[in-house]
Amino acid sequence: MSGNGFGHTFRFTTFGESHGPAIGCVIDGVPPRLPLTEADIQPWLDARKPGQNRFTTQRQEADVVKILSGVFEGVTTGTSIGLLIENTDQRSKDYGDIKDTYRPGHADWVYEQKYGMRDYRGGGRSSARETAMRVAAGAVARVVLDALAPGIVIRGAMVQMGPHAIDPGRWDWDQRTANPFWCPDGKAVTGWAEFLDGVRKSGSSTGGVVELVASGVPVGLGAPVYDKLDADLAKAMMSINAVKGVEIGAGFLAAQLSGEDNADEMRMGNDGRVHFLSNNAGGILGGISTGQDIVLRMAVKPTSSILTPKKSIDRAGNEIEVSTKGRHDPCVAIRAVPVAEAMMAVTLADHLLRHRAQCG
Repeated sequence: MSGNGFGHTFRFTTFGESHGPAIGCVIDGVPPRLPLTEADIQPWLDARKPGQNRFTTQRQEADVVKILSGVFEGVTTGTSIGLLIENTDQRSKDYGDIKDTYRPGHADWVYEQKYGMRDYRGGGRSSARETAMRVAAGAVARVVLDALAPGIVIRGAMVQMGPHAIDPGRWDWDQRTANPFWCPDGKAVTGWAEFLDGVRKSGSSTGGVVELVASGVPVGLGAPVYDKLDADLAKAMMSINAVKGVEIGAGFLAAQLSGEDNADEMRMGNDGRVHFLSNNAGGILGGISTGQDIVLRMAVKPTSSILTPKKSIDRAGNEIEVSTKGRHDPCVAIRAVPVAEAMMAVTLADHLLRHRAQCG
């Protein structure tokens, strides 16, 4: 199977399955002599791990990370960094009933068509369990960013659950860690909780929209043709399980704007620096960062594993109905927030190292 890695200069490759003994990753391109311990990685994993409240899957994984290589006496050596997380709460029996059936909305059928076999235990390699290692790689990427470009801050928030969007006028970054939804609108939380309780109790699921903002990004990251920063960010987000759409800056709304309204006009500030009067470009022009906030939104589909019977087929070609048992997120967009932050971090770290290599 190809396609297990992401990045160029800062590159990570993940391995392992949802119900295997462990998952892990190997990270290349990290400069030497940067301080790094498990304590720099664990808090980010704790933010993503399952079973923290009634609104996420009740799989109980501690997600304790171990550094296997690439660090000596508390600093990076410049060699490959190996990370490992042991799986401790697999319940493969939950999936025994579907080993010969294909779940609607999942990769079961196409996976088997491509490879001639599949690991039906929670989706195997295609499971969102893999995203824990993205978060671990993202934590290492943040160490690189902090060392080489201090001041970059990456934050994500869930701005819509199903049909219920936040009020942007009530945006408060402090609120996002005060509720289980990463929601920056404290007033919206109660309604979201009631809505999702109803979804969960009915055995169904719902989608959501996650917004990311990276501030303090220097001018010049990215390249103007195939290695555009926004193109790599879009790929990074689209590679996350259940993500079906990405927009940057004004995004799809830009199609409705006039050229005058969409243009981000510029003026010289009293500090002698260029200041933009708007940010419809989302902090990226011609594939290159402008120094403004990078603003990105991604749409996350409803979790495909639901109790409601849905029409499908089995391996023998029989038409059947499938009801997926097990422990699943009623809204997977919630736990997608720290994963999206991590993918933003690895993309920026990669482009920062590439920029320094070419431009000094």
